Amino acid sequence: MTSVLSDSAYMLESLPELWFGLVVFALGVYLLLDGFDFGLGILFAEADDSERELMLAAFGPLWKANEVWLVLFGTVLFAGFPAVYANILGRYYLLVFAILFTMSLRGLGSKLREERDDEQWVRFWDACFIVGSTLSPYLLGVFVASWILGEPSALAIGPLVVGFTVVALTVVLGGAFLGVKTRGELRTRVVQRGQLATGAYVLLFVVTAAVVYSQYPELRSVLLSGSTVALVVATLVFAVGNVVAASRERYHASVLSASGLAAALVVFLATLLYPSIDPAAGLTIADAVVSPLALNMTTIFAAIFVPIIVGYFLFLYSLFSGPVTADQQYS
Repeated sequence: MTSVLSDSAYMLESLPELWFGLVVFALGVYLLLDGFDFGLGILFAEADDSERELMLAAFGPLWKANEVWLVLFGTVLFAGFPAVYANILGRYYLLVFAILFTMSLRGLGSKLREERDDEQWVRFWDACFIVGSTLSPYLLGVFVASWILGEPSALAIGPLVVGFTVVALTVVLGGAFLGVKTRGELRTRVVQRGQLATGAYVLLFVVTAAVVYSQYPELRSVLLSGSTVALVVATLVFAVGNVVAASRERYHASVLSASGLAAALVVFLATLLYPSIDPAAGLTIADAVVSPLALNMTTIFAAIFVPIIVGYFLFLYSLFSGPVTADQQYS
């Protein structure tokens, strides 16, 4: 093991790859946790007024905290691979602002609907909440796929298909989450929507793989590798597990299966990217990583704070683990 203060060698030979893994981990946890909230927002469209209050009460204590993982993703990418951070934000500048706008719509919609009682006001902000919850995961999927596939423009077939795939996944996650957090007719309906979305997600996952195979010849060897086959099998297993668990009213098992789907998708995308980290610029992990001294020192801070963040979220989700009741309100 090399000294932490060395400016010529990383304290672990595989440290750049570990930081790549940390980038993927932060992105994956964000997709999972905010996926619950995005899916809830999409399912919000079918709910009546009393059901919407319950859904917002389930959503309220968690959604702002979940976005910590998006901030952590950006922070880890900037700390370990600043050139990549600058490249992808500059390359997809307008798309990033569109994402921020749609995420703002979601936040404003859920908050401002509570500020007045007149029906037109509430309906307008409810619509903003639904639109923001739908477009945010779509645009995030387009953004991540554009980066991973090395597209100079987000208006390519690969990223556009991945965007739909991510939206379907968030409905699966939202249905599973609400299966745990709600009861009665609302629970029955959202769980059924989650089961339907599971089928749509599997279909879109296959379409995504087919599009990547046809449009990106350089990735065909990755798609035909054993690791990709294993991920496809895992996706099918998790999808079946989610449908079966939901039909048997084993809602916590459904959440675990839906989480497996999210994990498999993120690992699949990371497999397409590795060992590059910015294909559009031709940068590999070794090309883009910061100097040994900087990464060694940053690793010490990450080793302290990342476990604290993980522990906090375990506590937060255990604290708000039960179903919401009619007397609870978002505000």
